[in-house]
Amino acid sequence: MAETRILAVTNQKGGVGKTTTAVNLSACLAALGQRVLMVDLDPQGNATTGCGIVKREALPTVYQILIGRSTFEEARVRTEFGFDVLPANRDLAGAEVELIEMEGREYRLRDALSPVLAGYDFILMDCPPALNMLTVNGLVAAQAVMIPMQCEYYALEGLTDLVATLKKVRARLNPRLEIEGLLRTMFDPRSMLTQQVSGELVEHFGDKVYHTIIPRNVRLAEAPSYGKPVIAFDKLSKGALAYGALAEELLERAGAACLAAGREGDRA
Repeated sequence: MAETRILAVTNQKGGVGKTTTAVNLSACLAALGQRVLMVDLDPQGNATTGCGIVKREALPTVYQILIGRSTFEEARVRTEFGFDVLPANRDLAGAEVELIEMEGREYRLRDALSPVLAGYDFILMDCPPALNMLTVNGLVAAQAVMIPMQCEYYALEGLTDLVATLKKVRARLNPRLEIEGLLRTMFDPRSMLTQQVSGELVEHFGDKVYHTIIPRNVRLAEAPSYGKPVIAFDKLSKGALAYGALAEELLERAGAACLAAGREGDRA
């Protein structure tokens, strides 16, 4: 895979597994030999603590990078799980106000990451559950979005709003932005509603819906309290196996995209 794949993990609805996905997919991609950077863009800093980083001690953070007070190298943390992290803590909430006054405010993260892209195969960004300046920075820096979502009634409404938002960002700020895929999370196959919504997603979005499904899993829920991705906590759990399968599916998609791009280049 020649080009760095930059994905914003986002959904305007909270509690759908964005942070769980960003942390565990980063760890699983790293376990498959990929060079991975995870960027925590949520002031809650849950992705940071989920990697075993004490967020109140994580200075400088992505906040200092966004406002120009720190370099990437100063803020980057190398984890014991094989991937790098740009951490976040409550200070990041202040960036929302400070960025408003800054020139090129929507492009701050993209410009900060640009010099280091060659060092990574994947960059995953954990976006906050709101369309604010932090999320916009993530969407502008990204090539594509990964949308984790539960298969429930309100999720479809939220998805409609999110797709409308992505169209606006693509039209005004980032014309290359696309939907990488929709990820069904916290999946309970016993629920008829879950099955129905899942079917509607596949019907409307086709191959944009990942084949991999993330189940409800106790070990997946427990792992963050130990500051570990689930594959470092219980690698044989259903959650670990599911995120491992997602990492493999993502690599297959990236490889297929590279082959398609190569064929286009040959024809040109």
